[in-house]
Amino acid sequence: LHVSTDYVFDGAAGRAYTEQDAPNPQSVYGESKLAGEKAVAAANPRHMIVRTAWLYSETGNNFPKTMIKLAAQGEVRVVEDQFGSPTYALDLARGIEKLISTQAYGIYHLAGSGKASWYSFAAAIFRAMGIPAKVTPIPASAFPRPARRPAYSVLETRRGVVLPPWEKGLETFAANMKQRERAS
Repeated sequence: LHVSTDYVFDGAAGRAYTEQDAPNPQSVYGESKLAGEKAVAAANPRHMIVRTAWLYSETGNNFPKTMIKLAAQGEVRVVEDQFGSPTYALDLARGIEKLISTQAYGIYHLAGSGKASWYSFAAAIFRAMGIPAKVTPIPASAFPRPARRPAYSVLETRRGVVLPPWEKGLETFAANMKQRERAS
């Protein structure tokens, strides 16, 4: 089993990418993940390659936790013209567990169902957490990043296990974060 990324796609399709779409990475990160996919497939015909996107959980550094921290500083400016599939780590783990039990080998997309922009994801995070933050949408060009990111890297599952809508994963994340806050 190899976990890969939406960054294997260029983001130019303007629609969700399925398992049948040809990769075309635009960054060294995306190229290295695609090389990993190819190496795994060449090493063992009984492989599972799982592409996921915008992964987050209650632990570690990730987008929702960064947004929660930034909200304390006032206005939060968030990119509105990049779209993806927010994926709650626990949903991914459960999906991988189900996928392994099928012993159906190949390439799979396991990401939160649906799509969001970074801006709409941030706004949903604040609503779910009950944080009255001001969120201002900005274009990606106003927030340059060292690595090129696909503008539209939504993943669609056409085979295998379908994960819950990304909004459901966010609800669980928010409930768990609030519970942690109460316990500390």
